[in-house]
Order: sequence, then C-alpha cells, then structure tokens
Amino acid sequence: MSFSYIIREGFSGIGRAKMPAAVTVTVSFFSLVLLGLFGTVSLSFFDLMQELRSRVELEVFLGESLSEEQAAGITGKVRELRGVREADYVSKQEAAAIFLHDFGEDVVRILGTNPLPRSIRMKFVPEYASPDSIKQVIPQINAISPGLKVRYNQQYLGQIEQNGKLFTLLTGGIGMLIAVATVVMIGYTIRLALYSRQEKIKTMRLVGATGWFIGAPYIIEGALQGLLSGLLAAGAVYLVFEQILYNYEPGVYQVLHPSALIIYPAIVLLGIGLGVFGSALSVGQYLRTVSKR
Repeated sequence: MSFSYIIREGFSGIGRAKMPAAVTVTVSFFSLVLLGLFGTVSLSFFDLMQELRSRVELEVFLGESLSEEQAAGITGKVRELRGVREADYVSKQEAAAIFLHDFGEDVVRILGTNPLPRSIRMKFVPEYASPDSIKQVIPQINAISPGLKVRYNQQYLGQIEQNGKLFTLLTGGIGMLIAVATVVMIGYTIRLALYSRQEKIKTMRLVGATGWFIGAPYIIEGALQGLLSGLLAAGAVYLVFEQILYNYEPGVYQVLHPSALIIYPAIVLLGIGLGVFGSALSVGQYLRTVSKR
C-alpha cells in the first residue's frame, strides 16, 4: 500500500507543478544534449588517441658484431617485454628497401654499399605507449644485450600526451559545469514542490511518517523529469548524428558514429541519475531544515 502511494505521488507531482517541471525538463534537455555532444566528441578523441599511441614506434639498432642468430634471439626477448605488441626484425636489405620506398633513392646504388644498420621495430599496446612506460622499457632493452641503441620520437609522443591531458581537462570541466547546472535546476523544482506541500508534509510527520516515506515520491518525481529530458536529449542527439551528419558530413559521421552508439543510452541513464541526485539533495536539505524547527 505504501509503495503504491509513493509511486502514485511521484507521478502526480509533475502534474501538480506543470510549469516548473516543464522548465526543468527543458533546461535539462539542452544540458543533456550538450553533454551528449561533448561526450561523443570526447570518446572519439580518446579512440583517436589510442590509435595514435598504437602507431608509436621504438627502434632498437643492433651492432654489426651480432650474428643473425643473436639478432633473432634479441628480437624474441624484446617481443616478450611487457606492453610490447609487435617486435619485427629489420635486416639490412629490408632497411634499404624501406629507404627506397620512403625517399625514392637506392642507397646501395648511391653509395656503393649499404650502411643502414639492422634494427628491431617495436610497437606497444596503447596503454603502454606513454612517455613514462617507454622510459621503463628502455633499461630493460639495454639489459638484454650491451651495445643496443634505442630511438623513438619522444617529442611526438609528448605532444600526444599533452594534448590528451588538455582535452580531458577542458571537456571534463565543461561537462561538470553542465551537470551541476542540471542538478541545481532539478533540485530547485523539487524544492518548490516540497514548499508547496509543506502543510501536508507536517501532517505526515505528526502521524509518524519516516523521512524516506515523505521524500521518496519527490525523488521519483526528479527521476521522471530526468528520464523525460534524457529521452528527449537522446532523440535530439540521434537526429544530429544519424540525420544531419550522416547526410551532410559523412566523413565526420564515420568518426563519431561508434561513440554515439554508446552515448544514446548513456544520456538517458545520466538524465535519471542527475534527476535522482538533484531531488535527493533537495529532499535531504528540506527534511533537515524542517527537523530543526
């Protein structure tokens, strides 16, 4: 009986405060749309960062005194290092072929000999393709055999990490501000509903109603507002990506589409979460204020 009352009151609360609820749903809708767009771009950016990290190469140059068997053994040991995704041995002939492909010149024909060294080209799983992780790998490589020389584009890798941190701070800060604004608006609506029914709440407290029993309908009301705004926002983001971008910017659509598939349900869940959180804060603050009187 009490549970059905809580559910019924939660649904009827929106009907009794149509204008504040409509304003809250509208503001929450635009907030969630922005969060959805930011979230999609952020996830796509992180996917791009992972792709760039996976392309980071570390090249280990082998000494001329090493035999082919020794070179193959070193390559096998390097391949077993933690975080290494690939470790391919590059012979002098393969190095000359790579030089010809990259520069269009035959180094043997120009110099009469092949001065290019043998090497091992390493690639890492994205989680280990960071400056700190690679710095830890280099001593391990040097310990495998003396005389190995390690080279990688440290500046390129540093720029990837710096841009990633900057983008994370920027999108995280903006997303937090939008989320806080949504919580405040939902909390404000619930607070209005509480004050408009304060006489009824006083009566309920006099007859022994618990704080949970009093506040639960308002939390459900906030969750419903969040659900409604989340569904509307997910639909709007869907139209942006699946209609506008798909028809007018197919290249951008292909980049953002995988992340958007995650964002659609996330917006709805986020709307519910923000609604519950905002209403719970308002209910808790109101009940504490009333209990002190």
